[in-house]
Amino acid sequence: MIYEIVRVSTRETQWRCAELREDNARLHYGRFFLAPLLVGQADLIGSVMRKALLTELEGTYITYVKLLDVPHEYSRIWGVEEPVYDIVMNLKKIVLRSNQLIDNQSNIFKGRVRVKGPTIVTAKDIILNHVGIEVVDNTQHVATLTKPISLYVDLILEREKRFINKIPYTLQEGSYPISGTFSPILNVNYSTHSYIRENERKEMLFLEIWTNGSLTPVEALSRTSQKLAKLLTAPLCVNEEEDNKLTNEDHLLPLYSFTFQHRWELIKQKKTKLAMKSIYIDQFQFNPQVYNGLKKANIEKLFDLLNLSYKDLMKIEYFGLDDVKNIIVTIENYLDTDFDLLQNY
Repeated sequence: MIYEIVRVSTRETQWRCAELREDNARLHYGRFFLAPLLVGQADLIGSVMRKALLTELEGTYITYVKLLDVPHEYSRIWGVEEPVYDIVMNLKKIVLRSNQLIDNQSNIFKGRVRVKGPTIVTAKDIILNHVGIEVVDNTQHVATLTKPISLYVDLILEREKRFINKIPYTLQEGSYPISGTFSPILNVNYSTHSYIRENERKEMLFLEIWTNGSLTPVEALSRTSQKLAKLLTAPLCVNEEEDNKLTNEDHLLPLYSFTFQHRWELIKQKKTKLAMKSIYIDQFQFNPQVYNGLKKANIEKLFDLLNLSYKDLMKIEYFGLDDVKNIIVTIENYLDTDFDLLQNY
């Protein structure tokens, strides 16, 4: 059995680094531990930190590619070894590091590639219009020019977080939007360990972070901790008179005041206007569990579904509150969008 010895503070809780490793320019690893913690705190903090690391950190990526005189992405350019599709995918893999100073500025930047063959095009040939952005790995391959031709590529870069799947630009010949994840975090794992100190049980949290090189694990942990600290230290207002005053920084947000049961009854009231449309449940974006459950219960059409009571929904095999909520919210969104059109039939 192999034991690991770590030095733990006996006074204040603090993060310590157990290991830092750079496997290559696009793969960084860090292992940290937080101690001492009370029983139950390690798992709580670990789950929150893992979620925040994966979703709250911004990344900068190429999201739009424009090639000159290219009819479509499956065509080939004379004198270029790779098809256009492979060139676009190679550009998508480019890892960019952005200076934290640009956080509050515009999140859209421009870049370009201007090369003449024969040559091998790599990430070092990308010219960026913003000094706060740099390529992490200049050796990343883009294309191979086998003839004395010129390759012109215009790029749009965006700084966002999480996964996006949008096409914000007008599509033109030779234009290719790229969707994907913006997170600089490749993976996060955490584990908890308990130990005895002065006859009292304590816990220790170990956190492993893999990044793509646009952030180091230390920077990722530091920024995430700052974001969480800012959220958790938000001011608390308990003065009712102040709460009722609307300032220029406030806005009114309507929220549902009905229970799910009441909301379902309101939906059912509209069923007669929708019945003649013969709408099938296949037309709705139900999650797989809800869709399969409805199919198993022989519910094929929206009219059949609206004939069920709220209690009937809850009785469907393997259904829980979240599944019923998915049904209600999905149908509500559908009605808000299409009901004005359907009521004319």
